[in-house]
Amino acid sequence: MTASHVSLLRTARLLTGDPHTAEDLVQTALIRVYTHWGRSAGWDSPQAYARKAVVNLFATWRRRRWHSEVAHTGAESAADGHDMAGSAEARLELGRALAALPRAQRAVVVLRYYEDLSVEQTAELLGCSPGTVKSRTNRALERLRTAGALAGYAGRGAR
Repeated sequence: MTASHVSLLRTARLLTGDPHTAEDLVQTALIRVYTHWGRSAGWDSPQAYARKAVVNLFATWRRRRWHSEVAHTGAESAADGHDMAGSAEARLELGRALAALPRAQRAVVVLRYYEDLSVEQTAELLGCSPGTVKSRTNRALERLRTAGALAGYAGRGAR
């Protein structure tokens, strides 16, 4: 789990829009993985199980006490100082646009485009049909385009 912690934390950060909530989400997911570790012989991938735990916790976070905490909207700097999304302003704009998406659409966008999962893998992880994944993706990308958050990414193509 040490190797997958950074990946899980990035995914949770994209889902929640808040680094502190993301840390709570990942810690809770890793506790779930740890408590179910005895059943791990049947797992194809413990990392996939941990990712599914993060997504499921995110989907049910409204029932959690820490949902009522207010996220800090200040600029977050990358740990190594390297800006992965081009300019810091573009990264912040994309983060704000992702945060404005409904939870289900945000989860689909993060899983499809950040985690690079297929429609079928995303549907299985979220427990919905591939058609639902496609329609949520379409609606989410349209909202992101309308918000202007994808302007700098037009040449990169969409799946």
